[in-house]
Amino acid sequence: MTHPISKPTQLSRRGLMAMGLAAGTAWTLAACGEKKPAETAAAPVAPASAPAAAAPAGRAYVVGTDAAYAPFESQGPGGDIVGFDIDVLNATAAKAGISLKFVNTPWEGIFNTLASGERDMVISAVTITPERQQTMDFSAPYFDATQLIAVKAGSKVQKFDDLKTLKVGVQNGTTGDEVVQKLQGKASPNIRRFESTPLALKELESGGVDAVVADNGVVAHYIANNPAAQFVSLQDASFAPEQYGIAFKKGNAELQGKINTGLAAIRADGTYDAIYARYFGAKK
Repeated sequence: MTHPISKPTQLSRRGLMAMGLAAGTAWTLAACGEKKPAETAAAPVAPASAPAAAAPAGRAYVVGTDAAYAPFESQGPGGDIVGFDIDVLNATAAKAGISLKFVNTPWEGIFNTLASGERDMVISAVTITPERQQTMDFSAPYFDATQLIAVKAGSKVQKFDDLKTLKVGVQNGTTGDEVVQKLQGKASPNIRRFESTPLALKELESGGVDAVVADNGVVAHYIANNPAAQFVSLQDASFAPEQYGIAFKKGNAELQGKINTGLAAIRADGTYDAIYARYFGAKK
């Protein structure tokens, strides 16, 4: 999700999220086992702009995604939206026999587009939480995740509690934001909020913050692809497992059912595992 802002914003964004593969040089999927991240995101199984399949009466379901969250969703060289989430949903839609149209949508306000009908669904590494389930519906989980701490090599930070009095970068409104609030307090001036995790990590590189807490998949991907930054990642037992789901307007059981059917089909025939391996390595 590329946002041309390098200043921290003061609250109101990605209302909680996460992923799963563990830190250091390998990732630990909370509830998913250990994996080694791919050095670079592989070419997507299907271009984001291509329809997954013909839908009845030419209906194309509009999908909101904040394309600044590699390897889950980002903009490719040609401007197409690519990534793990995109490939999974395209494959799911093909099984369900529906067409999709992906629209890059800023995280702040992305869920409002479901309520207003501007988007039929949202896939954007969205963590399923009880709070969100009060205002929207979700597909079956399609990815297990957790939080991860990024610090510079040589940092004295060894565990999450060490961040209690330090400046910590988070993506506004994410689960990373929430867990740091629980540690430091909601009004802590040391919580620095950014419109995307890559912006927070850039701030860590420049020394503006002491650490970043974010979805492990995004952190691990950034570290693997930016060796000059000399970051290391840390896990912490206090980070709860999370699961990503595809979000729908509350009560849209018909579309939710179609997507769940497609998800079950790509898991059953091995398509999901093949997509997963392209981005994160084979499951163990």
